[in-house]
Amino acid sequence: MSGDKGKVVAGVFIGMVLGITAAGGVAWYVLNKKSSFTNKEQAKVAAQVAALPASAPAVTAPLPASAVAEPKIQYEFYRELTDKSDGAGRRTTQKPAPKPREKPQVVATAPAPKDLYFVQAGSFQNVGDAEKLKAKLAFSGFEANIQEAAIPDKGVWHRVRLGPFSDGEAAKTISALKQNGIIATHLRAQ
Repeated sequence: MSGDKGKVVAGVFIGMVLGITAAGGVAWYVLNKKSSFTNKEQAKVAAQVAALPASAPAVTAPLPASAVAEPKIQYEFYRELTDKSDGAGRRTTQKPAPKPREKPQVVATAPAPKDLYFVQAGSFQNVGDAEKLKAKLAFSGFEANIQEAAIPDKGVWHRVRLGPFSDGEAAKTISALKQNGIIATHLRAQ
């Protein structure tokens, strides 16, 4: 039995040595290979400048365009995300001032629905349980809020609610939650 363990350990050791040797060989090859991505003209100019003695007179002739290094563009993560032109992120530029209107515009508003409802997916004494349900709802595509309610003789409860909805929307939301395994009820908004 111990002979088999010795063979396994020796095999692992030999495999590691071969792997490290192969990785070193690949690294040496990549570092010493003349790549087509390196700018050979810049390397020649840099070598010529380095070879000049300090007492050499200054040359006022213009440098070739390939010898002038372009400044590196530094990207900042948050600026790149927020400066998108597709409107996906917040823009950092200021909006132009609105033009003054000559006549006030009358906007027709829809009448407010008479009955608004909240859909309550759960109520917990432990805030951690409420957060778990809120996360489960978020993964299912629902946006929920947690409301604290102090109930006399029972303490503080954390209610997980969605809405407000009209009566029909509340019923659709409850059936969608039921399909995701969450039992919910609708409550009239006060």
